[in-house]
Amino acid sequence: MTTTSGTPDTADTAAVRRAISSTPRPPRPGPLSAALTFGWRGMLKVRHVPEQLLDVTVTPVMFLLMFTYLFGGAIAGSTSAYLDYTLPGLLVMSVLFTTVYSGVSLNTDLTKGVVDRFRSLPIWRPAPLLGSLLGDSVRYVIAGTVIIVVGVALGFRPDGGAVGAVAALALVVVFSFGLSWVFSVLGLLLRTPNAVMNAGFMAIFPLTFLSNVFVDPETLPGPLEAFVDVNPVSILATASRSLMAGEPDGGAIVVSLAVAAALAAVFLPLTTRLYRSR
Repeated sequence: MTTTSGTPDTADTAAVRRAISSTPRPPRPGPLSAALTFGWRGMLKVRHVPEQLLDVTVTPVMFLLMFTYLFGGAIAGSTSAYLDYTLPGLLVMSVLFTTVYSGVSLNTDLTKGVVDRFRSLPIWRPAPLLGSLLGDSVRYVIAGTVIIVVGVALGFRPDGGAVGAVAALALVVVFSFGLSWVFSVLGLLLRTPNAVMNAGFMAIFPLTFLSNVFVDPETLPGPLEAFVDVNPVSILATASRSLMAGEPDGGAIVVSLAVAAALAAVFLPLTTRLYRSR
């Protein structure tokens, strides 16, 4: 409100100042609260742009149908036998492919100036990073769930039952969370989202296809079999198969969790450092 001369009304100004000075400052959000808030931000982005879920719904189904019905008869003698073998591996493959988008999303926020706005907020500095990856973990769960549900519709019946299927999905999501920090580093180092996507897929394609996801390593040439046997993706697929079969392979499960922990231990601090310096 102003007077006829155009100057602020001193009484109103004084009232506003009294109201501000008498109102307690809101408490600063804790690290967990801030991270969960940014995780929810990721969910809101999906709600407003549901096309973002195409990569975790349509793509896994395409992989499952194409590989099962194109190669099942030639590799395993029947599509049903091949489905039993390949579905746990396709669960791994589909979810791991989704981790690339963690780096793409981070790079998009960085190039659009969103990260600069986050830095101006009185919050725990790594909260946007951690929250974004927590939100991406929901996408991993959706991708894995779609694969399992479609597989069951096609006739897949895990001997480990629902508990084994959920345990396999949980293991894959934990591994993917560790791997997503690698692509977050790419998201901070490269200049454009397309560059991050291309580099990410160039890295993930060989690891997933040169594994035991599609074929038994014993059918491969010696040097290739040796690589497949030590490939972390193969070990994760073996652990996933064992859980779904109701016969957990303790060694493969421990190695998968150790690799996930090692990836997070190395790339989480590196991501945080790069995030602060950009």
